[in-house]
Amino acid sequence: MKQRQQTRCALIRHGAYEQLKNVPSALQPFPLTEEGEKEVRHQARLFGEWLKESGNKLNPVVDSSSLLRAWQTASIYIEELNDFFVSEPVLTGYPELCERSVGAVANLPIAEIERLLALDPRFGVPPENWKSDSYYKLPFDGAESLIEAGQRVADHIAQWQNHVHDDEKMNDPQLIKLFVGHGASIRHAAFHLNVINFCDIKRLSMYYGHPVVFEFVKDKHSTKLFGDWKKRQIQEVPD
Repeated sequence: MKQRQQTRCALIRHGAYEQLKNVPSALQPFPLTEEGEKEVRHQARLFGEWLKESGNKLNPVVDSSSLLRAWQTASIYIEELNDFFVSEPVLTGYPELCERSVGAVANLPIAEIERLLALDPRFGVPPENWKSDSYYKLPFDGAESLIEAGQRVADHIAQWQNHVHDDEKMNDPQLIKLFVGHGASIRHAAFHLNVINFCDIKRLSMYYGHPVVFEFVKDKHSTKLFGDWKKRQIQEVPD
């Protein structure tokens, strides 16, 4: 009988971190705050309770964004859920799972970015909501739009989905793969993966450190198995 092409993965936003004020999250290299670490640990333990009740296990290969806050979040998950991995867990950081990059103006304050745009005669005035506009891309080297960042994350997840069935050890419908990244790029990736609609990107956010688990069956819609999206406030920062 032909094997059902089915995968399960948990999308996890990093915990609260030492974020600079009025700076697009971009590639800020700062660590989790003490409270952020505690919240991630709490969320991991709640997830562990569900794993125990449901009988699900974890894929030992954990993928995180290469940014410190995501790597720390993934490390806490491995520590708290060590008994649920089917073998010794391995954590790898990937730039493909990072948040949207604003390129050459990364980690500059919003006011400074807008001042630089005004100083350069080649650039027009950005839309008022440029930080949350899914399709707007700053005209600086290395910048990308949110929708492009989401495609990058979605491609990483899809690549894993396309190869997981070739590995008999990993081809288990109750084996959950952990992907730890960033709120905005994960939401946009969820759109590309047909998990949410485009209109949901601005309506939804993610709780810090909280996993949202989906089951994907090829050529069918995904099913949410655990976790909840957060209703996003308009003033909330993208990451």
